[in-house]
Amino acid sequence: MESLQGNFLIATPRMPDPRFKQQVVYLCAHNDAEGAMGLIINQVSSHSLAEVMEGAGIQVPSLSLPPIHLGGPVEMEAGFFLFSADFECQHYLEVTSRIRLSSDVAILRDIARGAAPADYLFALGYSGWAPGQLERELADDAWLVLPGDYEVIFHTPVERKWKQAASLGGIDIAIFGGVVGSA
Repeated sequence: MESLQGNFLIATPRMPDPRFKQQVVYLCAHNDAEGAMGLIINQVSSHSLAEVMEGAGIQVPSLSLPPIHLGGPVEMEAGFFLFSADFECQHYLEVTSRIRLSSDVAILRDIARGAAPADYLFALGYSGWAPGQLERELADDAWLVLPGDYEVIFHTPVERKWKQAASLGGIDIAIFGGVVGSA
């Protein structure tokens, strides 16, 4: 299967796993040998980025900080940054030419000193699939695959991301029935 890196996985009403009901996952990596990895972009945590900074011994800045997202059910103690490619750091995965992924704690220090990426999302945990697992879920129509969209990831309110991501493919996911597949 062609790599789905950089695409959205939008949970359909046929999603059997309740943890992913009405979720949008941005796929950061996908290949036949290692499977897939992504971050849920429309579920926020009750914890704050300030709490994470305090836990890491970083002075919390006075500026407003974005919410923490719950990236998925795997390794919930691990933090991940999805951020705009304008930001330079040492360790990252280039997801697309505009979006990067990193778990480098140095980004927290940069944010604290006012040198944050233009756009970023911080998530605890990630969503992961073993080789072939995602492909089986796609065959079972649990996910709709659509191209990832920068504006949806970084500039759409969390409560609107599921519907907005689907609407990019001309789909009203709220009335989405038995018709599924990839756009």
